[in-house]
Amino acid sequence: MKIFILLLLICSYIYASAQFSDSTNYHIVASSTGSINKTNNDRAYLLNNNINFGLKKKSIVFNSTTSWLYGKQNNALSNNDFSTTMNLNLYKTFTNFYYWGLVNYNTSYSLKLKNQLLAGVGVAYSFIDTTNAYINLSNGVLFDRSSLVELADYSTFRNSLRLQYHFLIKDIITIDGSHFLQNSYSRKGDYIIRSNTTLGLKIRKWISFTTALNYNRLNVTQRENLNLTYGLSIDKYF
Repeated sequence: MKIFILLLLICSYIYASAQFSDSTNYHIVASSTGSINKTNNDRAYLLNNNINFGLKKKSIVFNSTTSWLYGKQNNALSNNDFSTTMNLNLYKTFTNFYYWGLVNYNTSYSLKLKNQLLAGVGVAYSFIDTTNAYINLSNGVLFDRSSLVELADYSTFRNSLRLQYHFLIKDIITIDGSHFLQNSYSRKGDYIIRSNTTLGLKIRKWISFTTALNYNRLNVTQRENLNLTYGLSIDKYF
């Protein structure tokens, strides 16, 4: 398990396979955003760091991402949430359709999640896939093995539905979103919501001012978090 987690930490992710050109093999994005609030009686800060990596070769696209959300409020820990994902897309059928496989590891202080390992397969279809616009819908089955802070450890199979999009406006403004709904097949009321929306304003060709809105809910622990952060991101093809 330690070796497996280490491999996940080494890799990072980019959710925009549609952005590769025929001659582009690699894509890397690094961002660091945060927020600080200080008054006479209260102080709070939040840091959101992401490293994303993508590789495309012929009919295969490999993506990975690693993110870490850390925050305190009045010197008390509010967030220490880590997630890393690897996924492989296989384009072997008709245009805009592909098969995918995914492995995801999570741990979250705010959601009372000690450890979670998700692994599964599915299919996806891109309704729009151009340089300036990308809309993709995917569905599949995941095996979930979770260790919770206050409840017994458990495992379940989940349906994983995802909506993903990317828009580029006048080569200056970018809008990216990735939204998951993951329901357990056997445990009524056990569902996971993960939602990430990012708005970027390009300062240079490879650097942008970024605002990110993240929402997560783990219904089995009755915990959720909503975070708005802002900062800079570096985006490079090579």
